[in-house]
Parts: sequence; C-alpha cells; structure tokens
Amino acid sequence: MHRARVVRSAVAAVAVGLLVGCSVVSGSRSAADVSTSVSVSMSVSEAPKQTQTQTPTPTPPGTAVPAAAPAAEPEPDEKPRTAELAIPSIGLSDLRVVPYEGTTDDRAGTRIQDRGVAASPYGKRGGVGPGEVGNYLVTAHRLSAGGPLRDLPSVDVGDSVFVTAGDTVYVYKIVETRTTSFRSARSLAEQRAAVPGEPGEKPTRAMITLSTCATPEDDAAGNFWRDALGNPEHRIDKIGVLASTRPA
Repeated sequence: MHRARVVRSAVAAVAVGLLVGCSVVSGSRSAADVSTSVSVSMSVSEAPKQTQTQTPTPTPPGTAVPAAAPAAEPEPDEKPRTAELAIPSIGLSDLRVVPYEGTTDDRAGTRIQDRGVAASPYGKRGGVGPGEVGNYLVTAHRLSAGGPLRDLPSVDVGDSVFVTAGDTVYVYKIVETRTTSFRSARSLAEQRAAVPGEPGEKPTRAMITLSTCATPEDDAAGNFWRDALGNPEHRIDKIGVLASTRPA
C-alpha cells in the first residue's frame, strides 16, 4: 500500500510538470522560471494598448461639407507713373500727365485738368500706363486752364508723340482721328476700349488716345449741350501706336 502511494505521487508530479511546460514553454522549467514567466505575462497583459489609426467616417448623404477658403484675390496693378507729354508738330512740350483711378473726363479727372495739366485715367474703367499694352488715355482742356491741348485738332497722321515716364521715352505715331460723343454710351465705350474703337477686342500692342473738347466746333454747329461738368457733347481724339522706346 505504501508503494502504491509513492507511485501515485510520482505520477501526479509528472502531470504537474507536463501541465506547466505546455502553458508556458516546452521543456522543464524551475520554479523561479515559472514565476518569472507569469510575472512577464501579467506585465504584458497590463500594459496600455497602442492607439490604432481611425478610418474617417464617411459623410452621410445630404450633409453640408464646409467650402474651401476662397483663393486670394490678385493684387491690383501698380499705379502708373506720372509722365511728361510732348508733341513737336504743335509746339507742345513738358505737359505733365497725372494718373488717377477712374474714367475719361469724370469729376476727378476734370479737377486734374482744371490745374492746367493732363489727366490719365487707369483701372477697370480707364486705361493703362505709358508704354503698356492697351489704351493709354490722356485728356486735357482745350480752352480753359491755359488750354494745353488747344492745337490738338491740328495733329496729323504720322506725327510723333513723346511720353517720358521714369527713365524711358515712349514714341507714339498718330494713325487716326476719331470723334467721341458724350451723349452716346457706345461712342464712349469705343473711346475707352483697350483697342480704341473696338470694345471687347483684346489688345496686342501699346496705343495712346489724346483727347480734348470740341467746344468751338459744337458751338459753331449750334450744339450748346453740356454735361454736369461743363463738357460739350463731342471730343476730338487722336489715336497713336507705340513705334519705339529709348532711354530718357
């Protein structure tokens, strides 16, 4: 009977050893090894889990999606430089041309002309600067404020117009004479177009429009109409094309 107890104890010991070996690692292990393995296993199980990358939840149909920020508006073009105008064929020299944002012969432009100098509108309703592709618009009085453009009607096709701006002289050649009516929106649009006389046309070269009032001609024809700023109905316009440039 004592021998049977010994056999049963031995079998139990072997069973325990096999059980411990399967649950941890193959082969025999000491008590210290088992204790260490258990501690490591517990430490791993108690360690914080790593955060997993979340897949964005699709936006349900009909849900408004915030619009992207609008693109920045382009900066406006730099203000054209003040220039000096000369037309040798009529003895005109050193006429100051002051740029302003607006349109031909508006209130701001008339105030500039009233100082005895020329005005040059630029921007969405005006023209461009000296030498730039488009229509360089220059207006001045014919009779009042010293009448700087009193002899403009005498300028002929082929005459040269010199515009000095900064360190450059722009030489324009007159190619055409036009008449603008202040009582016709179409006529005004033709005068102020990027290509003179052709509203909507894309400009490909630098041009100039020199404009002054046709007061003597209108009065002689019995046309005494005036706008709120005292402008007569018609303007005399001389159109030129940039022919060359040179250092000032």
